[in-house]
Amino acid sequence: MSKQERATRTRNALILSAAELFDQHGYVRTSLDEISTRAGVSRGALHFHFANKAALAHAVEQAAADTLQTHATQLPLPHTNALQHLMNLTHQMIHLLHHDTIVRAGFRLNCDTTPQTPHDLRRQWHTCVHQLVTRATREHALPIHINPDALTTTIVATTTGLEILSRTHPQWLTPTTLTHIWQLLLPATAH
Repeated sequence: MSKQERATRTRNALILSAAELFDQHGYVRTSLDEISTRAGVSRGALHFHFANKAALAHAVEQAAADTLQTHATQLPLPHTNALQHLMNLTHQMIHLLHHDTIVRAGFRLNCDTTPQTPHDLRRQWHTCVHQLVTRATREHALPIHINPDALTTTIVATTTGLEILSRTHPQWLTPTTLTHIWQLLLPATAH
């Protein structure tokens, strides 16, 4: 394995380790020693890649933002209208929040008061939802009486609310929960 491959592997191990600990304990209660120990690397190796805990938090949020962007920009299945694509994407989001520690930790870090980073995962998610709702409106997939901004707010508030509720009760992040929510929303939103 080349030196660059080892460095990438070490960096990724540190990001995952930090994400796991930030997810479990929050930013403030997680120490750099815990992160390096969990990653199986020395404190010196940690500092080679990251100047401090804030830099690690930034890297976790960046990795979460990248994953969210990857899923948000996937092409819809053929013959799928924007409303169906939005439903599919919300289910992907719940799946990510349930199964992807880095995405979950990124959202948790966004709620913590420190450190302040340029990432706003909720704003990124809001933008993605808004784009699909706007497209659904253009496609006439939504009734004319539906306010696109109100629908966007409802979907973002619901999905991010489920993420917050799941911190103490993981069963909130299930496909069944989201399906029940869509069953309530669809009669009002679908033609």
